[in-house]
Amino acid sequence: MPLRSVSAVAALADALRSRVLSGEIAPGTSLPEQEIAAAYGVARPTVREALAVLVHEGLLRRERNRSAHVPEVTISDLDDLMYVRRPLEDLMAQAVAGRRVPEADAALARMAALPSDAPWAESVAEHMALHQALIEAVGSPRLERLYGVLAAETRLGLVRLRDVYTEREVLVREHRQLLDAISGGPVEAARAAVAAHLSHAWGDETHA
Repeated sequence: MPLRSVSAVAALADALRSRVLSGEIAPGTSLPEQEIAAAYGVARPTVREALAVLVHEGLLRRERNRSAHVPEVTISDLDDLMYVRRPLEDLMAQAVAGRRVPEADAALARMAALPSDAPWAESVAEHMALHQALIEAVGSPRLERLYGVLAAETRLGLVRLRDVYTEREVLVREHRQLLDAISGGPVEAARAAVAAHLSHAWGDETHA
């Protein structure tokens, strides 16, 4: 599967990112540079740079003298992630209550329009875009930076949900209800909706 792109690094990073977020490359899997170079028909320096992109994004980890690998995100990790996200998204709810956020609505519309056989990574991307749009609507650069730190683990956590959300409409419906509750206000109702959205234990039938 040779890559013919203006930027082979970007193209390879995109290809590997999609495979990680779809779950095709499972947590714990190592990504030896030589094997990837052979599989994609690119030079090892290109592989090294592409892997560095994904390490920077938090989708891969790399220790000294070892191949990059997809990190394991445990149930405990995900519970802690929700614990940290709740106060940040509560701040969002207080600031955005009573408003529609067009960018969040657009992400939801794109998610709803995905074909039934679309790669799970595309649902992950739109899910992230929706929540990021809500955070950005607050207008606080510091809140955006804090939330951004959690993005990679959130994306990796969502990989675990590909077997939970066998029907994409469930994911769409949950987020439509969330956006309606936030835009409908009042503030306390919006805060309650966000808290409920983030309160499900990982492994249940519904999630954030």
